[in-house]
Amino acid sequence: MTAIQKRKAGQTYFLTEILGAKVYLGEKKIGKLKDIVIEETGKIPIVMYIIVSRPFGDPALLIPWDKVRSLSNKEIIVDIESVNQYEGEPAEGAILLADHILDKKVLDTEGREVDVVYDVKLIMRYGKMYVSKVDFSWHGLLRRMGLRRLSDFIYNMTEKSYEETISWSYIEPLPTGLGSFKGNVKLKVLKEKLADMPPVDVADILEELDHDQRVAIFNQLETEHASDTLEEIDPHVQRALISSLDKGKVAQLLNEMTVGQAADVLSVLPKDQADDILELINKDDAKKIQAILERQEENILNYVTEDIIKLPPDMTADQAQEDFPHYARAKDVVMYLYVVDSRDKLLGVIDLKELLKADDKALLEDIMNDNVVSLNPNSTLKEAYETFVRYSFRAIPIVDDNDKILGVIPYRDVVNIKHRFWE
Repeated sequence: MTAIQKRKAGQTYFLTEILGAKVYLGEKKIGKLKDIVIEETGKIPIVMYIIVSRPFGDPALLIPWDKVRSLSNKEIIVDIESVNQYEGEPAEGAILLADHILDKKVLDTEGREVDVVYDVKLIMRYGKMYVSKVDFSWHGLLRRMGLRRLSDFIYNMTEKSYEETISWSYIEPLPTGLGSFKGNVKLKVLKEKLADMPPVDVADILEELDHDQRVAIFNQLETEHASDTLEEIDPHVQRALISSLDKGKVAQLLNEMTVGQAADVLSVLPKDQADDILELINKDDAKKIQAILERQEENILNYVTEDIIKLPPDMTADQAQEDFPHYARAKDVVMYLYVVDSRDKLLGVIDLKELLKADDKALLEDIMNDNVVSLNPNSTLKEAYETFVRYSFRAIPIVDDNDKILGVIPYRDVVNIKHRFWE
């Protein structure tokens, strides 16, 4: 098995960083990477060939991807029988990433310019290379200019969620007979196709777009479809989208939802905006939604249990295992063990499964997870629910400003409350 075939899924590359990489046959340099040929056979294109430019005016090489044995930003190693055997040009209609995609304008569904493609992201999956995204961000531009360190610095200092990239799956197939393609790249978000797409897929597409595009496309949806789609959109995107819509339209969308779903949507808005929209909703539903919103803000301490297992850090695993039936008797939460000091300061948490797998003589402080996700006494039911959704815990501890554990809230209790009052 070759080195490139052994690579695990998920390794990513940027086109502009590997263009110009030296190409070797064994120890001999045979040229530089000039371009990459892809084929649009599935949801995302697959790399079929690399094009290698050669010195002294020698013909370029067209080398199949399966002949590539290793790849990095600086060098590519190929395994071919002879150089002359692979001299040639791509077939007519072949898609070349550098020639046909880089520097092309990205257009929206109405043909309006969005931005310019500065880079293309590629992903390695078990020996095969696929095109993942087109990049029209400032980070892509800086990489294109050879300023990778500056790009990385800015990227790490800003919110990564603001990357300006579009999944290739939302790009229209490129025209056949490209030749030296001089056209533009267009998004595959066509008005006539939106109505046939599941709301969750439309939500994914909307989240990929910039704000103005998102609003324009969302406004094209029929009311029922728009309502279902709005439920699927990320809350941060929801807030910006709803704020840009006419309040009457938002009220129409909420009237298509259950009161629980409507409350979830309104909960992402500032209170004054939510109150304005509630004025436009059916009065009986508005009362129910208001009650749910108030319940979401209820203090978490009203639902905390103190019936939990608390153990000292110097206890051994075999001691905890042996006495577990005693500790667990009449406790509400038994799947986690909370390691505390003499003042009930929470030091760490141990999942019961980890305790059972631990070495008998290991101390609890050595096997506990000291990176504890917790809530504070002022947290709300809504915050608790969001934390459960994010981390998939079965219980979350509540600690005060001194890290003293006040109790925990079990997942089942929050979910039961949500089912009773949200729906």
